[in-house]
Order: sequence, then structure tokens, then C-alpha cells
Amino acid sequence: MRDNTQVERLEAEAVNSVRIRQPMYAARKKIFPKRASGSFRRFKWVVMAITLGIYYLTPWLRWDRGQFAPDQAVLLDLANRRFYFFFIEIWPQEFYYVAGLLVMAGVGLFLITSTVGRAWCGYTCPQTVWVDLFLVVERAIEGDRNARMKLDAGPWTTRKLVLRAAKHTLWLVIGVLTGGAWIFYFADAPTLLGELFTITAAPVAYITVAVLTATTYTFGGLMREQVCTYMCPWPRIQAAMLDESSLTVTYNDWRGEPRSRHAKKVLAAGQPVGDCVDCNACVAVCPMGIVIRDGQQLECITCALCIDACDGVMDKLGKERGLISYATLSDYNANMLLATAGGASSVNPSLVRTADGLFSDKVAHFHIRKIFRPRTYVYIGLWSLIGLGLLYSLLTRDRLEVNVLHDRNPQFVTLSDGSIRNGYTVKLLNMIPEPRTIIVTIQDLQGADMSIVGDDVPASRSFAIPVEPDRLKMLKVFVRQPADQIHGTAQTFKFRVEDKASSESDEYTATFNTPEIAR
Repeated sequence: MRDNTQVERLEAEAVNSVRIRQPMYAARKKIFPKRASGSFRRFKWVVMAITLGIYYLTPWLRWDRGQFAPDQAVLLDLANRRFYFFFIEIWPQEFYYVAGLLVMAGVGLFLITSTVGRAWCGYTCPQTVWVDLFLVVERAIEGDRNARMKLDAGPWTTRKLVLRAAKHTLWLVIGVLTGGAWIFYFADAPTLLGELFTITAAPVAYITVAVLTATTYTFGGLMREQVCTYMCPWPRIQAAMLDESSLTVTYNDWRGEPRSRHAKKVLAAGQPVGDCVDCNACVAVCPMGIVIRDGQQLECITCALCIDACDGVMDKLGKERGLISYATLSDYNANMLLATAGGASSVNPSLVRTADGLFSDKVAHFHIRKIFRPRTYVYIGLWSLIGLGLLYSLLTRDRLEVNVLHDRNPQFVTLSDGSIRNGYTVKLLNMIPEPRTIIVTIQDLQGADMSIVGDDVPASRSFAIPVEPDRLKMLKVFVRQPADQIHGTAQTFKFRVEDKASSESDEYTATFNTPEIAR
């Protein structure tokens, strides 16, 4: 067995501790997380690169929709009230698609949390991603943990002033790029970029960039972990999502306690000793400033950097990895019962090992099957049903619609020949980026014809109306019925619209009002 004192003990004090809770309004204590290395850190680099790449590059992707529609792949066209997402175009009345996606995102978050804990917070939350990016800049300029702590505690010298100015300048540049990327989603990106540099963009563009620059700089550079601890509600909600089969980052004290930096002496004295050497490596790398050995805490975002740090120490000592690991509560409790002889004694790591030092066959280990339980299937099923429903609706939706509004005053007019005339506002929605000729027909109103205000053509039961691409066209229509065809109460009839080229059609049932005397 190697001497545990060969492992450097870091002087790392937890900023957020279970044992000593800080007052809510106490001044912030700076955290100087040490750079970690390992599989989880590499995974976070990959996730950060992908998410930042998606955010910054998406507005520049092109998608050919023809000459009558914008070619930006993802565009929230507020001026024309359209949302373009590659081959999908969403109109305002179709906002239920966006609502459905938000519901899917919520159910997906419940699914992720119930299975692998706060993985969203630890890897893909924008706050986590941008804090990681800001830390990259901070380390590149000021150095790793010890160098940053020394610089922060030292007097203000020219070197310190230059380093701090460079760091904050780059942070502001990241904030500007973040705000700039956001506004590119709402207008043609190349055009807006040129307008920004020539000071011809709309004032709201500059205001948005300024606001997002300030919030990105403040949240990512200055507040950091405070956003997760005090501003985000999810740490307090997530407890309701977890159960004994949820994976969480766990300190396995059933093999780590009692901790000691002098294992040989303790063993020679006939006392049990665990694998933890109290090196504080897990505290030093934690971006939230907690001690994972204190158990689950609301500040923990399960980024798993403490696992990488601890695994590195275990490798140096020639011990098995996993002193800190992703584990379920059920496995942890089973192993604690084994290490305490069913709760009859304090933790004795020798009870979980065989005579040759290997783990006993009774030690519970995680298996992927454990997270697939009824609750998981319910979430997966609900998420899939919503997604399939949205997909079916999207693939079968009509791109041609008609809406009709009856005139309120007057509801009808009696003409000189005794016939009755009703007025309507007919709205034709051509929901594709191509021009169309729409056939508008009235049905089921005996002997009636219609005329279109502004069109110098004879009255008829059917008209061919040209409609511009991706536009709504409003028509003022008068429907007239001869007096000898009016029978009984108010009648219902249909406006039918049809595009012969695509065979799409739609109908609207309207009411034809008549005077009492005619009844």
C-alpha cells in the first residue's frame, strides 16, 4: 500500500457547506475551481463545443425556400409573424406547435432528472456552459487555482491591473457576441450584421445586445454559482423528481470512511481505514464550492468533476476508481448496510472487501437496467406521444385556410328587387412561399350568388382569386339571394376554397341572415 501522504492535500475550503449554512444575504465568497481532467471533463468540453457552436452558428445556416421566402434556416420573423425552422414554417395561429415543444422539453427534463439527476444543470444548462467558457478565459489569463488565489489576495500592481483588464475585456467581448448572436435569430443575419456596423440597425437591436451583454457578463463572470443557488428554482424542484433509483453523484463513504492520511499507521494500530485520504481534490475542482462528502446538496449540479479529481487520486494510490461516482440511493444503502454489518457498527471498509483486498460479490454495483423502471417508461411514453402527435399534425396540416367574418351592422340589406344581401370579410391564407390561384365558391345557398367589392366582374357563385406567396388576402364579399328563394329562418351555407394545383381545400360554414318579414 502506498503512503497516502504522497498525495498532495489541497487547502480547499467549501464555500457552500451542509454543516455551516451561509446567510442568504451574506457577501459572496469567491470560488477558484481548479482545472479537472478526466472523462467527465472531456465530455463537458464536447458538450460545451456543441452547444456554443449551435448557438453561435445556427443563424448563419441557409435553407432554400424559393424566391418568395427568406433563406435563413432558423428565423423568427416578427415583422411578418412567421417562424422558420428549416423546412417547417409556423404561422401565429399554429403556436400550439411551439407550446407542444415546450411541453416536450418539460417532460424531457423530468425524464433526465429522474434517471440521471441534474445532468441538464451539469452539462447543458446555458448558465453552466457560459460559466465554463468564462473560466477558460480566466485560467488562460490568470492561471489555475493557486495562481488566481494568489493574484486575488495580492496588492493591486500593474501586472494585476493588466491581467484583470484583459480578462474582463474578453468577458465583455463574449457577452457582446452572445447578444449579437441572439438578435441574428430575428432578422437576416448577414444583413443585420452590416447594419450593426454601419449604425443603421433598429434601436431595439442595440438595446437587446446591450442587455444580453450585461446579463451574460454578470451571470457568467461575476455571479456564477449564485445564479444556480439563489436564482434558479430547479434545485428546489428536482428533489421531487428523484427517487432511490435515480443516478446522482455520490461519495461512497461505505468504502471511504474513516478517512486518514496515515493509512499504514492506522492499520498497524488495528483500526479500520477507508480509501479517502482527505486530499480535498473534490472540493478544489467543484465550481459550486461544496464538499460532496457531505452528501446531496441543492448547490450540487452533478457536473461530476469531483469524480474525475477523485479518480485521479485513486489512480496515484493504486486503488479502484469510484470512491466518488454516479450511484443510486438503493445501491448506496445496500452497501452501507454491508459496511456497517446491518447498521450494528460504524463504517468498516474491510466488511465490503475479501481477504485479498478485492470488493466482495455482495457489493451492489450500478447497471443501466436499474434506471428503466415504471416511472421512466411513463415519462418516455408521454414524451413520445406528444412528439408523435406533433409530427402527425405537422405532416398532415393544410397550407390553405379560409376564415369568414359576417358584417355586424347591418346584418343584411334589402335590395330594390326584394332580394337580400349579406356582407362578409373573407380571409384567404396561402401558407406556402409560392403564389396560388384560389377558387372561392359558395355552396348550399339556393339561387344565391356573390360579388367581390373592387372587382368589376359579374356576380357568380365562384371566383378565381390570385393570392401572393406566404400571405393573407382579405376580400369584401357580398352574397345575394333572390326573395323567392328565401324560406324560413336564417340559413347556413359554406364558403369553399380550393387550390386545383395542389388539391388542397378548406371550408367555412357561414350564416345568411334575412329580415323577419321574409320569414
